[in-house]
Amino acid sequence: MTRILIVEDEDVLRETLEYNLARQGYEVSTARDGREGLDKARRLDLDLVLLDLMLPGIDGLEVCRLIRQEKRTPILMLTARSDEVDKVVGLEMGADDYLTKPFHMKELLARVKAILRRVKLERSEGGETGTDASDRPRVVMDDLVIDTRRGEVILSGVPLKLKPKEFELLRFLARHKGAVLSRELILQRVWGWDFVGGSRTVDVHIRWLREKIEHDPANPSRIVTVSGMGYRFEG
Repeated sequence: MTRILIVEDEDVLRETLEYNLARQGYEVSTARDGREGLDKARRLDLDLVLLDLMLPGIDGLEVCRLIRQEKRTPILMLTARSDEVDKVVGLEMGADDYLTKPFHMKELLARVKAILRRVKLERSEGGETGTDASDRPRVVMDDLVIDTRRGEVILSGVPLKLKPKEFELLRFLARHKGAVLSRELILQRVWGWDFVGGSRTVDVHIRWLREKIEHDPANPSRIVTVSGMGYRFEG
């Protein structure tokens, strides 16, 4: 059974989320503050965390950051803030998606299903084998090594610290080495069909990746921009 943790200090909202998610067949745990949420996220075997941004004790951004240091559990951040800066910060901390309050329950359930569906697809793809190097669990491109099963990337023998979305993006690019990928396609395949953010999200993550895997980020040779079309991964 799919296990979801709700970390939300508003009693009515937390109970409403718990009720509706349970009706969908999910096994639901709850936490009222950041410390309890972090403790349960560490102890429980979870498939998804619904995490409020404004929490007593430890705020949602810090909880997200600490979870990401230890686990790759998908995180859907909930917040009453609508500022684009808050959204970008949440993504930088490792959140997979972002939903602004107030929201319709149907929209939240759709986001939850989209994230879980994407994770299931990625796990399925990760187990595939084929003749192409990009389909193998361990992809080696010159001094760049992408270990899809361990979730590790090594450059010139040094492990890199990638955010979850950065790793997913790099893996997707590597699987389609040499192909020109539009921002829209990347957004759909890496962030999911129901993601409401724009293509700027892709550009920001590409920039972050370049800073980590390119020898000269200002003149990238691995992730190349194809004017008017998108990006191509050269390896």
